[in-house]
Amino acid sequence: MIGCGTIGSELALAIDKTHIKNAIIAFLFDSITSASLDLRDKLHNNYPPIFSKFSQLVSSSSFKEADIIIEAASHTAVRTFAKKIVSSNKSLMIMSTGAFSDVHLLEELYSIVMKHESHIYFPTGAIAGIDALCSVKHILNFVMLTTTKNPKSLAGAPFFDFSKTKPESIRKRKLLYDGNALEAIKMFPTNINVAVLLSLAGLGTRKTRVRVIADPNTNRNEHEIIARGGFGEILIVVRNVPSPHNPKTSYLAALSAIECLRRMCDDKIRIGT
Repeated sequence: MIGCGTIGSELALAIDKTHIKNAIIAFLFDSITSASLDLRDKLHNNYPPIFSKFSQLVSSSSFKEADIIIEAASHTAVRTFAKKIVSSNKSLMIMSTGAFSDVHLLEELYSIVMKHESHIYFPTGAIAGIDALCSVKHILNFVMLTTTKNPKSLAGAPFFDFSKTKPESIRKRKLLYDGNALEAIKMFPTNINVAVLLSLAGLGTRKTRVRVIADPNTNRNEHEIIARGGFGEILIVVRNVPSPHNPKTSYLAALSAIECLRRMCDDKIRIGT
């Protein structure tokens, strides 16, 4: 486990409670040691070693014994660690899909994966319908994601460094951003990972339109997806309850990660694949 924040903790606790068959925690990694310690203190059936330096981790027996590495940390963690992980014949689950607004990084990882016995997995996160979008990718001509969140969930986003609008000043529903996914992930890196996941499944980051709306009267994280093409039209609306531990994270994102890992660890489950 790389990253012991909201999603990493949900995954670790699910494994510890044996909700995921055939899985045990090989190690916890976080650059902030206290985060790893706090998470380990919550575990009852696992007592994994803790690492805060990647160089020490990769030289450890814990890393060598691990089959699957889960990234639940940040875009920086993906850019820094992913190549080493997949070149070590490890499968990698990536939560910070926003890192792949850099298409060259994805191409490099794909090249490495093809040379080694490793795989990369992308949970569907806080949205739905990725399988349907993939199936019509060749005949798509329009994809738009509209994300609506409470301003408190958007607080801290780089967008506000360049805008006169501040989260605490928003009193009514307001459109903050309307552009492509490539720029959206730069402006809202911790809020709009789903935009890049949607882009990977469909038209790419430059052709996927993204709108970000702040609504102080909502207590949900809403994602509306519209896709059109030679197949017809897809309309998907997902209204997520925020994680009880972090309002910036949708609870569904953690649940999708748990399900993705469960399917990886149980080769008898093949629904939707």
